Amino acid sequence: MDGITKTFRLSDGREITLETGKLAKQADGSVVVKLGDTMLLATVVAVQEAKENVDFMPLSVEYREKYAAAGRFPGGFFKRETRPSDYEVLISRLVDRALRPLFPDDFHAEVQVIVTLISADKNFLPDSLACLAASAALSVSDIPFHGPISEVRVGRINGQFVINPGIAAMAESDIDLMVAASFDNIVMVEGEMKEVSEDDMVEAIRVAHEAIKEQCKAQLELASMVEKSKVKRTYSHETNDPEFKERLKAATYTQIYEMAKQGIPSKQDRKTILEATKEAFVTTLTDVEKETYAPMISRYYHEVEKEAIRNATLDTHQRVDGRKLDEIRPIWSEIDYLPAAHGSAIFTRGETQSLTTVTLGTKLDAQVIDGAVIEEKVNFILHYNFPSFATGEVKPIRSTGRREIGHGNLALRALKNMIPQGPDNLYTIRVVSDILESNGSSSMATVCAGTMALMDAGVKLIKPVSGIAMGLITDSKRYVVLSDILGDEDHLGDMDFKVCGTRDGITACQMDIKVDGLSFEILKEALQQARRGRMHILDEIAKTISEPRADYKPFVPRITQMKVPKEFIGAIIGPGGKVIQEMQRETGTTIVIEEVGEFGIIDIVADNLEARDKVIEKIKRIASVPEVGEIYRGKVKNIQTFGAFVEILPNQDGLLHISEIDWKRLDKVEDALKVGDEVEVKLIEVDAKTGKLKLSRRALLPKPEGYVERAPEHRSENRPDRSHDHNNDRDRDRSRDRGGDHRGPRR
Repeated sequence: MDGITKTFRLSDGREITLETGKLAKQADGSVVVKLGDTMLLATVVAVQEAKENVDFMPLSVEYREKYAAAGRFPGGFFKRETRPSDYEVLISRLVDRALRPLFPDDFHAEVQVIVTLISADKNFLPDSLACLAASAALSVSDIPFHGPISEVRVGRINGQFVINPGIAAMAESDIDLMVAASFDNIVMVEGEMKEVSEDDMVEAIRVAHEAIKEQCKAQLELASMVEKSKVKRTYSHETNDPEFKERLKAATYTQIYEMAKQGIPSKQDRKTILEATKEAFVTTLTDVEKETYAPMISRYYHEVEKEAIRNATLDTHQRVDGRKLDEIRPIWSEIDYLPAAHGSAIFTRGETQSLTTVTLGTKLDAQVIDGAVIEEKVNFILHYNFPSFATGEVKPIRSTGRREIGHGNLALRALKNMIPQGPDNLYTIRVVSDILESNGSSSMATVCAGTMALMDAGVKLIKPVSGIAMGLITDSKRYVVLSDILGDEDHLGDMDFKVCGTRDGITACQMDIKVDGLSFEILKEALQQARRGRMHILDEIAKTISEPRADYKPFVPRITQMKVPKEFIGAIIGPGGKVIQEMQRETGTTIVIEEVGEFGIIDIVADNLEARDKVIEKIKRIASVPEVGEIYRGKVKNIQTFGAFVEILPNQDGLLHISEIDWKRLDKVEDALKVGDEVEVKLIEVDAKTGKLKLSRRALLPKPEGYVERAPEHRSENRPDRSHDHNNDRDRDRSRDRGGDHRGPRR
């Protein structure tokens, strides 16, 4: 019941434990990974036989978080975990992309990997352990797998690279990179950076690989202690006929090679030629041969197509569409295409096109992330949509797919560090990229179109960002690095490396490698070639728009931000929200209040300046502290024989003594004022002991020529001679019962 364990340490001394044989023993392989309080359970199961005529790897990877792992309840009505969040989908994709290339080419049995967060340290992101857990589960199973591999997060904090740092530490990092690798090769890279250099990125990958080697070693040692893992299951998932394959190659290779060598710009024209070449060969077969070899024809033809196009590119250094190796497809772009959108742009590169929009909202539009570990509000959102017509296909419209979530996340990471924070951007921003046409690099088109649409919307983007997808073709002796790859080159090549950045550095990247032995020298060459491509694309963007609009478009709601001491928040909101709701109703504005530290941050969203100014004035009155010497426009709330009580601020009255109403003598207060009058007064004194406010109206009136100040009467400062009215005390007490007390705010 104790299971089998293997423990190793990270470079900073933290201990990671791999455990198998204790949980989920009916799975083909299961492992628990533990680092501190974080624990992940990974299970893997594969069916014994592949379905007939399957020529791909049916792998599914699922990452799930249990809210109980962090001592939390799930949100929503049902109070249980439901469909995966975007965060869970992204981790599933990371693990899938790392594992998929490492299964045997002819192994087509369905495999399911499930990684579950079962215990969570709230200061540590578990995604950096998910691939380690999945690979370890495969390693202790009898499923064929060319592993082990592992994955780590590498950050750079105060100039030092750190493996798998905590959430608090990552807030200070300028690099957030996930790297997956085997002992010998980098398999997958994805992350975001704050404008780092190409050399810094390569060094981060190298540091990550050194840590991964230790984790792979630990997996092998664990597997050596598990009897089941020592003999992998046998399989025969493909029917092959080498002679028929050679016959097909002899009939089609030269035509495909010549087509690739010729260079045909149109994707559809190339597709037509390739299909015609295949059909020409099929017509040479007898009916019996067509039936016998039906499962093999497409598979073999694809292999010949891949070999011919790759060889043509390596031999001629010319690409299938006729471009040079580092040549970028023609670019055209346009902004403000959609007149009613807050910002819009079209970016077209070759046969890939993105129509991107920007919408500016308030804090109320921010996205609430409610995960087991991550709880936050996000004010920059990017969504990527890929309809079937973009590739000329007919498919049903379904919910957002994993690929769309992944591509959108990459574009978001590329742009988000260039979005200004604080007073320079008070909006919640949503960017939506709709891909209208696709032939490779649609996520990079989203980055470029997003940059343009943000500037068109008037968002004060710190710097423009562009993105480019790089490819690689190699036969182990020769290699070529390709800039701005096509869909065909992605499919037939050995690398898909997307790099995004400004003129000053890289902001995001994503790399999937399909071949062993990618050297750091080739990686550096690809990054430098990518940089030249990025600069070219930024130059093209600048021809359409080079800087953000000076102002937002006329129909964009304006946001003004105020800061008040937090003790005034309650008064601004009012009982049951009465005060703030009344302000919004009267002015047609939206008011959002957020407590931050010792202050209340107030966003006023208004369509016109008059409405905004009314709200500002009302809030200033509520949140003001009376200051001696200030002039206020107040309302007479109560009149007594000795003076008037004037409300100069909400719920703050001061005494305007009869002697301070005018320069001339008044017999009665009513000779000058009545309840409800609005009057300008000056605050002349705040009693140090009681906080009572003393006001003057006459201080704001011109002093009559020759005026002589009269000697003060012998009476209390705040009341007339009692001989004027036997009921003064009683009237004053009643006045105070009705709220006529003239004390200022309690301090």
